[in-house]
Amino acid sequence: MGWRLRIWDLAIVVVLILKLSSSRVHGAQEVECYFIFGDSLYDNGNNNNRQTRARANYPPYGIDFPGGPTGRFSNGRNIPDVIAQLLGFDNSIPPFATATDREILKGINYASGGGGIRDETGQNNLGDGISLNGQLQNHRKTVSRISSILGNDESATKYLRKCLYTVGIGGNDYINNYLLPQFYPTSRLYTPEQYATLLIQQYSQQLKTLHDYGARKASTLWNRSNWLCTRFCSYVWN
Repeated sequence: MGWRLRIWDLAIVVVLILKLSSSRVHGAQEVECYFIFGDSLYDNGNNNNRQTRARANYPPYGIDFPGGPTGRFSNGRNIPDVIAQLLGFDNSIPPFATATDREILKGINYASGGGGIRDETGQNNLGDGISLNGQLQNHRKTVSRISSILGNDESATKYLRKCLYTVGIGGNDYINNYLLPQFYPTSRLYTPEQYATLLIQQYSQQLKTLHDYGARKASTLWNRSNWLCTRFCSYVWN
């Protein structure tokens, strides 16, 4: 079931990548900065020093990546790396865990392997990952740092409106929550339909929070595992 979920994830991401590659002008950077939120498909090192089983900073991860294992859950580059390249960035977007003030104006990757829409997702069986709410809190810290760098909140708001945001999350809310009744009570508390509705409501509020922090261009990927409801949405807010 988990593999079926990932295949749907990757199929829809391919659509995004093809769209970017067809629209990009060679040599031009498409956006000022790129911010990434999500789970293990997007994580590039935020879990490395956390007390969690969801880590990928050891072989055979990274066997095809320059410098070896980095925390990416892949043998080489991951989805944000490919998208960043297609957007015209010279380097990969750094993880929040190690990003410097000099780097944050190009964007930050907040993704965490095992993270979900719900705060408890992955915690009981994997350990200390970062939920989407936690990632949004980290982004709020970044916005504050950008305001300090640019001089004021107004300048930061104008700058952030030029950035692209990717959010890819939701699978763990099933495979590392709802479908593990030995660790989580959600499948006893909610029917599949009720749980999906609950996730949609919480995810909608989280996207609103991202908007409140300045996001105006966002692509999101969300899945409902075995019920085969996969949604890909692009938002351009006013």
